[in-house]
Amino acid sequence: MQQSLMARFGPGPITVFREWQQLVGDGRAGAEVDKLRKANDFFNRRIAFDDDITIWGQSDYWATPLESIGRGRADCEDFSIAKYYTLLDMGIPMAKLRLVYVKANLNGSQQAHMVLAYYASPSADPLILDNLIIDIRPASRRSDLSPIFSFNSAGLWQGTGNQSSKSNLSRWQDLLQRARAEGFQ
Repeated sequence: MQQSLMARFGPGPITVFREWQQLVGDGRAGAEVDKLRKANDFFNRRIAFDDDITIWGQSDYWATPLESIGRGRADCEDFSIAKYYTLLDMGIPMAKLRLVYVKANLNGSQQAHMVLAYYASPSADPLILDNLIIDIRPASRRSDLSPIFSFNSAGLWQGTGNQSSKSNLSRWQDLLQRARAEGFQ
């Protein structure tokens, strides 16, 4: 991964990459809630928020964790994706993680946004990892968010329901292929 990162982005992001690898390695031991906090804090503190037009010259691009680290900037989807892959690498089961497309109430207006949800059990109130509100809160304490759909590598869920189907999100499918090529599972 490091060679791929350097080939594409030069030596600048190597320090953050190594810190991330250390985080993942150290994070494999310990409680799941500690893993959530460490992954959330890492990306919220080391990666700057920016929009896709500025970062990638496209209106909507979903970056792999290496791409976000390489640019040092990310939008909400990229933050959620980086945290998702980091937590998978730390040993959190995929079934407990979902990327959630939401409408966020920001300053009185609704805006498209993405967060990562962690379900301690299938019926649990999920914990929300976000780049807008940096502390992890249960979804029941995030009245500013209205879920539209959620997904992970296994499926797609509409709204807050538990009915899954095969995900056909083209941006997600493209990201999965690029992430596999970079060495992610």
